[in-house]
Parts: sequence; C-alpha cells; structure tokens
Amino acid sequence: MGETILDPTLPIIDPHHHLWDRTALFATQSPPKHEFERLLRLSPRYLLDELLADMNRGHNVIATVYMECGAMYRAGGPSEMRPVGETEFVNGFAAISASGVYGPARACAGIVGHADLMRGDGAAAVLEAHIAAGGGRFRGIRHSASFDADSNVLGPLAHRPAGVYRSAEFRQGFRHLARLGLSFDAWLLEPQLDDVLDLAKAFPNTAMVLDHVGTPLGIASYQGRREERFDIWKQSIQALAQCENLSVKVGGLAMPFPGFPTFMAQPQASSETLANEWRPYVETCIEAFGVERCMFESNFPVDLGTCTYDVLWNAFKHLAKGYSADEKTALFSGTAKRVYRLEL
Repeated sequence: MGETILDPTLPIIDPHHHLWDRTALFATQSPPKHEFERLLRLSPRYLLDELLADMNRGHNVIATVYMECGAMYRAGGPSEMRPVGETEFVNGFAAISASGVYGPARACAGIVGHADLMRGDGAAAVLEAHIAAGGGRFRGIRHSASFDADSNVLGPLAHRPAGVYRSAEFRQGFRHLARLGLSFDAWLLEPQLDDVLDLAKAFPNTAMVLDHVGTPLGIASYQGRREERFDIWKQSIQALAQCENLSVKVGGLAMPFPGFPTFMAQPQASSETLANEWRPYVETCIEAFGVERCMFESNFPVDLGTCTYDVLWNAFKHLAKGYSADEKTALFSGTAKRVYRLEL
C-alpha cells in the first residue's frame, strides 16, 4: 500500500523530468556494468502515458518542465542540428497535454534542450532552431560538464573532458543565450563546482540553474567520503549563492552518485527516511539561496531507483513542513514558474 499524500492541494510545478523510449537499446545490451545503467533499465520507456500516471498519483502537479536527455535526436541532417529533434518530439507531447483532453495539468509546459555550445558562434543557429521548433515553450539549454578523473564515478556518462565550462569555445557559444532570452541548466559534480561559479560570474546577465544540488559524491573513489566532503560542498554552495543569476534545483539525491543506502534498497525507503537522509543538503541550499531561488525537482524517471513519484514529493513536503505558505509556494512552484517563464 502506498503512502498517504501529504498536503494534496499544494500546487507543484515539476521543473526537471525526462521522456524517452530505450526499449530496443536495453533489449540488446549486455548486463549493466554501472548502477546508473541498472536504474535506467527500471524504466526503459517513459513517455507521456507514464508521466501522466505519475502526475496523477495524488499530488497536485499543475505543470512540468522537460529536461534534455538525448532522446529522439534526428537520425539525419547536420550533426549540430540533430538535438533539435528532441524539442520537436517533446513539443508534440506538450501540445497533446495542452489540449486538455488528459486533464488540466500542463505537461512539458517548458522545454530545455541541448545544443553543443563548444561549437562557439555556430551554436547560435541551433538555438534559433530550437526556439522555432518549441512552439513557444522552449526555455533554455543544458550542456553537461560532468567529469571525474575516476571514470567509475560516472560510468556510461563519462564521455566529457575536464573544464568544459571554462573553455573559450564553450563561452563563445554560451554568450548567445542571454541575447535570445534563454536560460542555462548546469550539471556537473561536486568537485567541479568552481567551474560553474566562474561561469556564473563571467555571465551575470544569463539566468542559470544548478541541477541536483551540485551532485555530491559517495561512490567509486568517493566511497565512504560523502560526509567527509560535506563541508567542501557546503562552502561551494554558499559561494554560488552569491551569484544572483543562479538558482538551484533541490533534488537528484536519489541517483546513485551520492551513494546513499536508500538507493536500490528493497523494500524502498519511506518518505520520512528519505527526508532525513537528504535534509543536510536540502536545508543548506535553501538557507544559502533562499526559497526564491530554490525549486524542488523530481528528476524522474531517473530517481525511480530510490522511490516512486508520490513518495518523492512526500519527502520534499516533510522537508518543507516548517516553512510558511508563501515559502512552500516558492519551493514547489513559484521559483520554477519564474525561472522558466511559464504562462499557466
């Protein structure tokens, strides 16, 4: 039996989820070699039906923002333009949701795609193509810079060089975001947080979002060192909070990278257990950034390796229990609505 939904009328905008169909890929691959591969196989197909089922688990999810994940790229054409296929794909589902046939909630009301900003000025045309394909819903770009010298940390995601956000080519492409009214989502790992700090300071007029509280680490060569590195992470978060153009997504702690014991636990942990496990990271971010620059995120279906969608939002509601009504509004919907310029 599932948990009782806490505060079921509280409006939620989920600012970070994915859609994909990797059924064929997982049917032909060898057994997973990394925990990230293992969790992805829990949900090889996550499209509109699966998303709507999660949105209807009892919480009042009024809208979502789609986050790029390399899904449905174009099979042909110029390589730099292939990621535009992802925006075309998601915008179709957004239009279906906007019809109202499946209820009042608006899935994929905002879309964040990918463009290779390492192409410098050549990225501008890709950004413009995303805007054209997005039907008024395209809001920004995510270009991951996640890297660690130990490739076992990222496993299948270990395919980027160090220092992406500091490179001249990347910044030449990045400078077009503000001109086009686009935001930037940054995903990188805790030891790299100085890179996003330097980027945020260099482009104070570009709205930026740090994903997954900066991804603390507790696996591979960081096994057993997460608590040891907590103060290092905390100092980085406090420094980042000084950049007024930067917001933070509070979530992603259910992924394998932090190495929490609740990941892939059977039976799955309760929302109260998760809230207690995540509390130091959540409270540090909210204290540093304030509720107006923090937004709770689901990161589904990736976080399915730790909990179901309803339990995840219950965990956040446990963590927000002591906040005022206005503060809860900011954390659960207001910040996301403002940062991603959603018209609901």
